Amino acid sequence: MNIDEIQTFVAIAELGGFTRAGRQLHRSQPAISRRLGLLEDELGAPMFERIRGRARLTEAGRAFLPHAEAALAALKDGREAVHGLRTGMRGAISLALVGTLADTHIVDVLRRFARRSKDVRLELRTASSAEVTNLVRRGEATLGLRYFASDRPELVSLDAGGEAMLVVAAPGHRLAGRRVRQTQALEGERWIGFPPAPDERDSSGHVLAHQLIRAGLQAADVTLIDSLTAQKRLAQAGFGLALVPESSVRDELRQGTLVALDIAAMRTTIPITAIHRRAAYLSPAAKALLALLARG
Repeated sequence: MNIDEIQTFVAIAELGGFTRAGRQLHRSQPAISRRLGLLEDELGAPMFERIRGRARLTEAGRAFLPHAEAALAALKDGREAVHGLRTGMRGAISLALVGTLADTHIVDVLRRFARRSKDVRLELRTASSAEVTNLVRRGEATLGLRYFASDRPELVSLDAGGEAMLVVAAPGHRLAGRRVRQTQALEGERWIGFPPAPDERDSSGHVLAHQLIRAGLQAADVTLIDSLTAQKRLAQAGFGLALVPESSVRDELRQGTLVALDIAAMRTTIPITAIHRRAAYLSPAAKALLALLARG
């Protein structure tokens, strides 16, 4: 098998179709099908099945995908290693991060790095924690910043600080302006939270459940919403209370469209983690940025 066949397979798997893969790789659909056919002939098994116009991985395809992604990432590392010998503290670093982290101390870290490394181009991408992990795992981002450590064995997780979580509610909520010490005051309140990530022990979706148990409110009515923006809008509308990262509601708190409730039993901080692939080549510039992030 060759690199074109592996790239074709991974593109189809990520995009879910031959036509989309062809557009991304600037190849005709017959060329895409031909390269995939050569790969399937060598592996001795079909990689995809077509269902309702989409290409879905077979069991063999699912088994092969992480190895194909690792091969492409290793080739990218090789190119960057050679480039790093010539450039040193130059070139580009791709950093994927959760969008709300762009309003935390992380921005100061990136600003310091930019001042010190004027010949390095920092390429930023925003995504959810799970998406950040996948971007780094596939080699599409050199470094990642997410909430919580990743359980993936091929990734290294480093402490990059933490972020306070706030309970927010609609203006005029009955507990606004009070210091709530007794959790009985919260009985009957509805809550809004993220669904727990099924493949991770810790995630934003687990935080609310953990805190409610800690407060003795495990029987609380919780509505699971997978969009932070939607959670804030529902809280503003009085649908329930939300436990959200402080950085995500600064504008709403300043504008008065949300209020923060002072509830001792629900106070918590979630970790911010810098990640990179365990076997990845890290350029001098990437190592310098990683050191700054890990120091916070």
